[in-house]
Amino acid sequence: MKTLTDKALINKTIGFVILLLLFTWSAWSSGAAIPAALPKDAGINWFQLGMGLFGGLALFLAGLDMLSEGLKKAAGETLKLLLSKLTTNRFMGTITGAFVTGVLNSSSVTTVLVVSFITAGTMTLSQSVGVIMGANIGSTVTAQLLAFNLSAYALLPIAIGFFMSFTAKQEKVEYYGMMLMGIGLVFFGMGIMSDAMIPLRSYEPFIEFLKSMESPVIGLLAGAIFTGLVQSSAATVGIAIAMASEGLLSLPAGIALALGANIGTCVTVMLAAIGKPVEAKRAAIVHVMFNVMGALIWIMFIPQLAEIAVMISPGAAEISHSEQASLIPRQIANANTLFNIINTILFIGFTGWFAQLAIRLAPAPPEKTDILIEAKYLYEDSIESPTLALEETRMELNRMGGIIYEMLLDLRPAIENHDRDLLKSIVLMSDKVNMLESLIFQFLSKIRKEDLTEKESHDHQTLMTAAINLRNLSDVIKGDMVEVISFFIANNHRASDITQELFQEFYQDVCWTVDNAVKAIGKNDQQAAEFVVNKKTDMKRYVNKILSRKSSHLGSQVKSYIKMAHMEISLMQNMYQLYFFSNRVAEVVIPEEITKNNE
Repeated sequence: MKTLTDKALINKTIGFVILLLLFTWSAWSSGAAIPAALPKDAGINWFQLGMGLFGGLALFLAGLDMLSEGLKKAAGETLKLLLSKLTTNRFMGTITGAFVTGVLNSSSVTTVLVVSFITAGTMTLSQSVGVIMGANIGSTVTAQLLAFNLSAYALLPIAIGFFMSFTAKQEKVEYYGMMLMGIGLVFFGMGIMSDAMIPLRSYEPFIEFLKSMESPVIGLLAGAIFTGLVQSSAATVGIAIAMASEGLLSLPAGIALALGANIGTCVTVMLAAIGKPVEAKRAAIVHVMFNVMGALIWIMFIPQLAEIAVMISPGAAEISHSEQASLIPRQIANANTLFNIINTILFIGFTGWFAQLAIRLAPAPPEKTDILIEAKYLYEDSIESPTLALEETRMELNRMGGIIYEMLLDLRPAIENHDRDLLKSIVLMSDKVNMLESLIFQFLSKIRKEDLTEKESHDHQTLMTAAINLRNLSDVIKGDMVEVISFFIANNHRASDITQELFQEFYQDVCWTVDNAVKAIGKNDQQAAEFVVNKKTDMKRYVNKILSRKSSHLGSQVKSYIKMAHMEISLMQNMYQLYFFSNRVAEVVIPEEITKNNE
């Protein structure tokens, strides 16, 4: 059986306690069932009602979080790849955004993915608008599940999911257990909230308040405010469905709450964008514009939307008018999905307009002249999704490697033109590399605090090793090679034609290996990694050629030549060091079994 981390053990212990509490609650509630209706003069135990309502909400939100976490662990990397590949146009972006959000149960994770793709240049802002629109459709999947009203069977998936997670020998099984337990907690929380609100059926002030919510504006505001407070549109729609299932909420009022939830979720998006790069702010602005405009359009057509929801919901024609209230939960869920789909259809042709307006509202900030360099791809919000955070780390390493490659390319004109200013520029770039390595290590240390899968742990170690060796490449260029070239410039030294030719061939191959090493780690390119590893024989041959030439001339030359020969050999050794560290970077990308076979 696999070894458990402290965090995993704590999570399982908490899960066991929750399971015991849930069964205790179930036994208590079945032995002391609340009557279906209370007399009008019956008193309400507000403490018990509040405990049931907020306790149920807490279980509901905890279940959503557990479900989302299990899904991210089990399928996060596949869905990330899907999102990055299938967003070539606005329509595919919308479909992909809806699918990914529906599976991950989190539009915020989809938005974070979108921001990272925009920053990396693999997705345009216009393409991202379609994905964000699709994410709104995907977020309605939760409401559709809740409308099934499976709270009576909720303890079964909780029990199965818990024991799957607790006894799992494979990570996938554990994550599937988390998903089952999460969805069970969602329905169990819904059931507790629904039962807690039964006494309110006959409480006149509450009934009057609910009637006031049939006013579109009041319902919209109530849904927006509550969603803004709990930062979960699913919770608002879930409570609306729970109230409707007890006959407390009409269909128009439920639709108004759902519309308000679409606006309230913008609060979460805007808060998440504070202090973030301009790409995140623009994505948040697009999200806000789309949700607010869509809700405001539909506020005038809630009765018509309610009629359509009744028409498309099954069972309305087969039951009596008095029993129609039992169908309202499904009708609210269908209306919620319907207006998000129609909004997307209405606005999909204006993705470019949305993008341009977002750019106008959030222009690129002026470059900071007092800061040497900042991380471009590392977002704190991504840390809760380690797969995404590790991919961002890889992108930052690719950027760091690009700076090192630029340093290496500048060495040749510096030595040929005796350019001291170019050497100073190389030193400055090395300082930037050092800063980025420090920021990457800080980010990796935060990722390490999360509960990582075996693959994520392996990737974490790979990226950490690559960061160290990329820093070593930079240090060799800045320290040893710049020092040798500075000596050549100070002594106005130029090597012989044959030596120059040997060094140029060696230098060219070193440039290729460094470039491929950066590609290997930055893009997880195994073919590029194998190119670097297979260059080892060629590199040794260059070293032997240069050493052989210097050795044959050493005994017949003057003292000054000996010093220059020593510096030329040092430069050759420095270039071999560059290959050595490039090889170390590339090796971590190649699977261990292939590496062992090549040894």
